[in-house]
Amino acid sequence: MKNLANCKPSEFLFQTNRLRKTAERFLTVTDIMNIRKRLPAGMPELTADLSVDETEAVKKKRKEMVSAQVRKNLGAIFDAILEEHPAETLELLALCCFVEPTNVDDHTMSEYLGAILDMAEDENVMRFFTLLTHLEV
Repeated sequence: MKNLANCKPSEFLFQTNRLRKTAERFLTVTDIMNIRKRLPAGMPELTADLSVDETEAVKKKRKEMVSAQVRKNLGAIFDAILEEHPAETLELLALCCFVEPTNVDDHTMSEYLGAILDMAEDENVMRFFTLLTHLEV
């Protein structure tokens, strides 16, 4: 299946820009950028008046709370992209594979996932996208 790692150069730039626009909408409607920033409620504070043992106990508790919150955030992200906004998620997958979103069901998930994994394993494509995310416009 065609993807950004194995397409023609003449196709790459146009499709990349289509994906950028779609990804912007995707991030807005799914709100995953804000979901991932959620912090645990009631985290104990590290203060200067704590003993060494108390400081270590607070650090351990904070670490446990953050780990639990990360799992909650990940679950909420999966809910957002897989359950609440599957059409938008499929649109991104389809565009990565040069499939029009209206034709997304013409292929299997195995085909999409294989193509996405092939693309993600291409170091140059991933470096290109990483570079793009660091550019300030």
